[in-house]
Amino acid sequence: MKEKDDFIFGLRPVMEALEAGKTIDKIFLQNALQGQIYAELKTALAKYGIRANYVPIEKLNRFTRKNHQGVVAFISDIPFYNIENLLPQLFEEGKTPFLLMLDRLTDVRNFGAICRTAECTGIDAIIIPEKGGAPINSDAIKTSAGALYNVKICKEKNLSHTVDFLQQSGVQVFAATEKAQKLIYDVDFSGPSLIVMGNEETGISKEVLHHADEKIKLPLEGKTQSLNVSVACGAILYEAVRQKLTVSQL
Repeated sequence: MKEKDDFIFGLRPVMEALEAGKTIDKIFLQNALQGQIYAELKTALAKYGIRANYVPIEKLNRFTRKNHQGVVAFISDIPFYNIENLLPQLFEEGKTPFLLMLDRLTDVRNFGAICRTAECTGIDAIIIPEKGGAPINSDAIKTSAGALYNVKICKEKNLSHTVDFLQQSGVQVFAATEKAQKLIYDVDFSGPSLIVMGNEETGISKEVLHHADEKIKLPLEGKTQSLNVSVACGAILYEAVRQKLTVSQL
């Protein structure tokens, strides 16, 4: 496997990265690893609220052939936020929250492209799952043209619970799905809004889709019955921007 510069390995290097305040995107620990330093690492991970993935040594060997000591951590220089802390700040600043949720999006290039569009359209925060989403690595940053440095990313453990919190806070939730009856032009994005985009293959999870206030779709006039998720997301975000600009000019 080709070595990449967005992960580190070894017990001490990972401990030092944590102590230096580095953001751990994902960390993989060898099953049944033991020892004092390993115990210290587990304590540090618990302290910073980082969940480890316990895997067989064969998976770690696929990341690197070097002496990883049973630990491989993917580092992100993008800070992560918590939406429950961020949302009140947006309201206090007098903003109308404009949020995007990516439900288990897995393609790094799609993720990067969406982040670029989201930043250009003024999205206040992008919400992603703690597990099951595309890694925020150098490829994602490159595809986003650096936009990932300028838009807040919130990693949340349970997206359906996050949707509930946002709704209780006055945010309307719009889920993009081909099964929707309403077009994006038939709903009102001008208030506090969350737009949800789903996985490339299976779409939005049933739990999240069930909680949505509105299900929306794009009109498709050709024979092809679906769009790339980053293209679809861009079209929806710019319709929301158009509505917001119209309201602000009244």
